[in-house]
Amino acid sequence: MTPIIQTEALTKVYGANGAAVHALRGIDLTVEKGEFVALIGPSGSGKSTLMAILGCLDLPTVGTYTLDGRQVQGLSGGELARIRNEKVGFVFQSYNLLPRASIVRNVELPMLYAGVGRKERRERALALLEKVGIADKADKLPATLSGGQKQRVAVARALANNPALLLADEPTGALDSKTGAEVLDLFRELHQQGNTLLLVTHDPSIAALAQRRVEIRDGLIAVAEGVA
Repeated sequence: MTPIIQTEALTKVYGANGAAVHALRGIDLTVEKGEFVALIGPSGSGKSTLMAILGCLDLPTVGTYTLDGRQVQGLSGGELARIRNEKVGFVFQSYNLLPRASIVRNVELPMLYAGVGRKERRERALALLEKVGIADKADKLPATLSGGQKQRVAVARALANNPALLLADEPTGALDSKTGAEVLDLFRELHQQGNTLLLVTHDPSIAALAQRRVEIRDGLIAVAEGVA
């Protein structure tokens, strides 16, 4: 079976000559379909840079990255945008919802970019809101929702195009502990349903909930282990 994520000698350098900063120093990482992996590391470790490359928001300086069987390096900006929309679902700490669009319209947006018809968009968006437990909020605006509800909307939107990879960057960072635990329960449910998840966190207790933990330090993988 083709891995969802496969990187070889992935390197990212910012700047040049004396001002060069090596954010990644040769990352070899494989994530199989259906895995739940936590990427953990302190600030400045390189995990945010790695997440940006895995999400096709940036390209490596050296090395290869294959996402669901397709090599990413060398693709044009338009091709990267298409892969981001079709292959990767993003869940950010800050939700990134459109404030003047209804909840259901926020969830429909990735499908609109993918060319899905209006009727199918609405049906799929409502089904996803039902899946994450907030179907009754479909016609509301984001400002009327709690933080936990906004993050559920973000999860529904991330799932809109049935992505190969769900990429969550500190998804509970803006939430209180009770609400954060509820969102993490939702991620566990998604994993049990067969979704491939990569969760970026600095919190070891959150990382321990994943099937496997990958720790990155100074641009290198320091620890890669399963979690019982």
